[in-house]
Amino acid sequence: MTIDTERPQGQAVDHAKADADLKRIKAATAVADGEPRNAGWYISRVLGAIALIALVFFFFTQSKVRGTVFTVAVAVGGSAALWVGANLLFNEVRERWARFLAIAAGCIGALFGILLHGNRLTLGSGSGFLTWVVGPIVGAAIFVGIGALLARTDDASTRMAIGVGSGAAVGVAVGALIRSEYHPFFRVPELLVGLAIGLAIGAGLAALFKRNMVTGLLIGGAFGWILGAWGGAGLGGGTIVTSIIACLVPGLLVGVAIGQTSNPDYRGRASIDNASRGFIFLAPALVFISIMLVIPAIRTLYLSLLDRDSEEFVGLDNYQTVFTDSDSLDLSNWASMFTSRLTIIGIILLTIAAVVGSRMKKQTGRAVEIGNPTLGPLVAGGLFLSFGIFTALRGTIINNLWWVVGVTVFSTSMGLAVAVLADNKKGERVAKALIFLPMAISLVGASIIWRFVYQARDTSQEQTGILNALWVSLGKMSIGSGIPTLVGAVVLGLIAIVGFVFVARALTKRNYAQSVVPAVIALLFGWFFLKYVGVIGLGLGGFEVRDGALTGDGQVFFPVQNGDNSPAPFNNLYLMIILIWIQTGFAMVILSAAIKAVPTELIEAAKMDGATDSQVFWRVTLPQIGTTIGVVVTTIIVLVMKVYDIVKVTTNGQFDTQVLANDMFQNAFFNGERGIGAALAILILVSVLPVMIGNIRKMQQEN
Repeated sequence: MTIDTERPQGQAVDHAKADADLKRIKAATAVADGEPRNAGWYISRVLGAIALIALVFFFFTQSKVRGTVFTVAVAVGGSAALWVGANLLFNEVRERWARFLAIAAGCIGALFGILLHGNRLTLGSGSGFLTWVVGPIVGAAIFVGIGALLARTDDASTRMAIGVGSGAAVGVAVGALIRSEYHPFFRVPELLVGLAIGLAIGAGLAALFKRNMVTGLLIGGAFGWILGAWGGAGLGGGTIVTSIIACLVPGLLVGVAIGQTSNPDYRGRASIDNASRGFIFLAPALVFISIMLVIPAIRTLYLSLLDRDSEEFVGLDNYQTVFTDSDSLDLSNWASMFTSRLTIIGIILLTIAAVVGSRMKKQTGRAVEIGNPTLGPLVAGGLFLSFGIFTALRGTIINNLWWVVGVTVFSTSMGLAVAVLADNKKGERVAKALIFLPMAISLVGASIIWRFVYQARDTSQEQTGILNALWVSLGKMSIGSGIPTLVGAVVLGLIAIVGFVFVARALTKRNYAQSVVPAVIALLFGWFFLKYVGVIGLGLGGFEVRDGALTGDGQVFFPVQNGDNSPAPFNNLYLMIILIWIQTGFAMVILSAAIKAVPTELIEAAKMDGATDSQVFWRVTLPQIGTTIGVVVTTIIVLVMKVYDIVKVTTNGQFDTQVLANDMFQNAFFNGERGIGAALAILILVSVLPVMIGNIRKMQQEN
């Protein structure tokens, strides 16, 4: 027997892992040992060679391929060079501070020169390579000198003199070199607004990151002055004097801010070195987000304060137009919400919830809680009441709110129901795969599919849309006679009776929670039965009255008709179904994973205490997945607030189905109202931000 003296005492040998490692080593050293190569080795090499030959062929024959390869190479190489260069630069912080400061200042100067000279804002800039690089080289040289001077002294007055003098000199020089067509003509209101915005942002960032407030105000004021002096000015209407003033003021402010600083000691330099590593890793992502999101958002906010041609400053007029336009917000029909059937049903359900809640309070001490019988009618009543309000109030903003409530509630609840009912059941994978399948379809493709589902044809032709074919068939059966009509009546009646039987059994046992679903089924099919046999109305539907006679040809123009057959408010609901169909699979997958992650010890302990499956779900499982439900709800709300594809493909906003994103696109790109389009975009951003910030803060608190 041999003893492994290198292995720590008590550590077991993982033979399976050792065997797997040995096989990998043998496979890797097969050539050296002279072992024969298997078929997979040859196939992988052949496919690799074919791919390489194809790439070389297309590279030399297709200009687009060459351009793509060149772009990828430059992007990857440039990113790697910047990352390596930044690390090498900050390696100098601790021991060679003067070198670091000079090089860092030179990089800032080069970027400043690229911004001015590359955009042909200054004299001497042109299209040639030499004229393009003059600005960055000069800017780098000037800023290297400033950095070197600051690194050589710690005297406060000397540093202030260097900062103020350098800022003034750079400001005057840049202002004098600006081309005449860009000389700004100051507008006092825009200048003051920009300055106020910059000061507010500077103070906010200083407070957020616990920095010097005076420095934050100076830097923020400099950027605010640039925003007001150049962004809100009439370019080309000023003189060289206004150009110099526009550059001198921010130069002085930044110079004063620099003059207040001091060279850090070794501990401070070590802190800078350590903090820089995280920033270097985050910088590419932050730059990408800034270029793709932050800067466009700021520009959109600025455009929302201008007129339709983005020339004149109009303040909040575009926002006022959005909220006063009847197409965006129409409250004229508010009184009809009180007579809506949906509102009445909602009030009845809320009354039931109040009655049940009062009884539950006497029994458990709480009127409403998770798993409480009060919860079902309370949620359903609130949903019906909100739908009653949304059908009475009209406009783009109301439609978006309706989408948020409807899609979020139904997608999340249906996804949760499927995840719970299919958990650890036979055929779970197949069922979940089928429900998740719509997620693989684009919103445009799903909209086209549902257009075929909703399609209605002339009454002289056979209906090809699934819903209309079913509706017309039911209408023919309900107003007809014979065995099919009789069978339909018997089936509907039996389902309703069975539902009422289950309700009665649950109520006699005082198990109110188990009576909710059977009650809904019994009432729904009972109503269908009464409509089918003609007790309520003339029939179940899918018929028309022609020349005093009934005919089973009444089709429904689901997402487009404004009339008694298809009320306009419900056109939004027909479009919501498309997104609910897609997002139910998303909610199901996320919530199913969360349910499977619930510790089995908690579930087994609850069952040992005598809890039923329903109680285990409501009292154990649901609280454990509360955070995941919040993430799903947040994701769906963000998606719904910017929904565009479905409305664009199905109705293009007609028939009272307009939403914010589609309205923004039409105003900005078709109607020429860029100011209103930008205002609508900001409204979408503002409506989404609170949800995301709230969810992020909640997750941070839990962590």
